[in-house]
Amino acid sequence: MRMHAAVVLTVLGAVLLSGCPKKPTGTLSEPIPAPPDYARPLPEGQLALRKITDPAQIPDFTPACVDLTNLREALAGSIRYMSKASSRRYYPYGQISHEQALASLKAFAALLDSGMTAPQLNATLRERFDVYTSVGWDGSGGVLFTGYYTPIFDASLTATERFRYPIHKEPANLVKGEDGVILGIRGPGGQMTRCPARRELEGSALLKGCELAYLADPFEVYVAQVQGSAKLRLPDGKLITVGYSANNGYEYNSVAMELVKDGKIAKESLSLQAMIDYFRAHPDQVAEYVNRNPRFVFFSPAEGNPRGSLNEPVTVMRTIATDKAIFPRACLAFLSTQLPRTNDGVALYPYRGFALDQDTGGAIRAAGRCDLYMGIGEAAARLAGRTQQEGRLYYLFHKPEMMTTPALPPISQTPPAKP
Repeated sequence: MRMHAAVVLTVLGAVLLSGCPKKPTGTLSEPIPAPPDYARPLPEGQLALRKITDPAQIPDFTPACVDLTNLREALAGSIRYMSKASSRRYYPYGQISHEQALASLKAFAALLDSGMTAPQLNATLRERFDVYTSVGWDGSGGVLFTGYYTPIFDASLTATERFRYPIHKEPANLVKGEDGVILGIRGPGGQMTRCPARRELEGSALLKGCELAYLADPFEVYVAQVQGSAKLRLPDGKLITVGYSANNGYEYNSVAMELVKDGKIAKESLSLQAMIDYFRAHPDQVAEYVNRNPRFVFFSPAEGNPRGSLNEPVTVMRTIATDKAIFPRACLAFLSTQLPRTNDGVALYPYRGFALDQDTGGAIRAAGRCDLYMGIGEAAARLAGRTQQEGRLYYLFHKPEMMTTPALPPISQTPPAKP
């Protein structure tokens, strides 16, 4: 994957949290609060991060320092990416140089290997790292956290009576520019035309011979496209991975929002399972609704676990997808929100954790959006489908003036200020 990888499924969250405001209970002159607009774009050229200058506004990292599961694995992927010469083209990010971004990852890796306790790690991070916050959708830091995952679907490499809905590799004449930007389709004479939207593309000759595998359900094909990757279980039981390769160059439009708008599913009942149930009961409507999303995703075979837009493996609960036009690639982030737990139904719990910004989503296009990778299979799907909570998103960068000092300075005995 070069540009986009796993794309957010739970754009449902934007529907659930941005519905009509409640009627005012006071006087007629009482203003009606506007719903959150998590997709609000930043002004042209503005970045999503603002440096925190008041130490009291820096969060307490201690809870995140207690559970470091999978963090080293994700961190290694970001360091590999940032060590490639090609990563330099995306820096500086504001005042953050490529050198500082890579040094920040390496310094954090050294801290993880230092044997420090959680309070010591928290104190050192506060002492040695600058902390930035996302400006959020409203300029005050509000970010909608959603989840995405890798589905597992039964499939066949050849068309059969059961498996007759294909996923496709990209056409040979699809032309991509730097960073995977879709330039169009090159014709026989070399002329360039725009790639068709989903409805026209699926009925065109462009996809003939591009079938990569066949699924049993047309909506499963769409889910795979929205998630950007899938595990396919072949008739002999073998599991193969297909990952994002390219798209047709169109912006994403939410089928979930279309179903709510048409009154097919109540807003308060909306979930992935509700959508699956609806289309199983109304298979004749799948094409009508998925074609309202003009974006079409192409796949390619992949080895091992799915990869993000940095071409590094995504890591469960440690990889996030953001808008790479306004957030820094591969860098260390800190999430403060609420998340569901697999064995607790729909109950939400406070979540504080570190993650690496390693992916991009077609529906993630603003400072007020962040997508967290939840894993593979049904349990991950349930988590992703229940994840739609506002919170705060922070990034940590090694202070430039400390980059030449020893990696592990003495720990101050003074407890950190409470945020």
